Amino acid sequence: MSAIDHYINAIIQRGEVAAKEDGSAAIEAHHLLLGIADHEDTTPGAILVAAGLDRESIRGALDREFEHSLSTVGVSPSAYSLPRPALDPDRHLGMGASARLALERGFAHAARKKDLRPAHLLLGVLEAEIGTVPRALQLAGVDREELMGRVKETAANTAW
Repeated sequence: MSAIDHYINAIIQRGEVAAKEDGSAAIEAHHLLLGIADHEDTTPGAILVAAGLDRESIRGALDREFEHSLSTVGVSPSAYSLPRPALDPDRHLGMGASARLALERGFAHAARKKDLRPAHLLLGVLEAEIGTVPRALQLAGVDREELMGRVKETAANTAW
């Protein structure tokens, strides 16, 4: 496997852990974002940290997005004692639609597989116009366009 294959596999594995922690039925784009944030020693991880988006702050933004989404339909999570999801370490989760689309968008930034960089994967996650990731970033006060600009610049100027 190539270095990019190892990176993508690692992000998907960390995304699966995050999805299981959430009790999700599938790995979604926001789980991939958490997986990318778990790798602070990589270029995309460093970009997120520089933007104030370490794993903990992303998790907080996703939690606020969840509460905000529930409140739009009149449900207050604080009014209920929601149980933590039951973890099944043996259960394998597949890729959800938002994660598949994020990967496709990221891959589209490279003409050939050998040109694919870790920053492209982050870009694919950030380019979603609708969904959990853009709502969470907005609630966190992150300028998504500016962040994508930094990622694009880095992808163009970084060998790996």
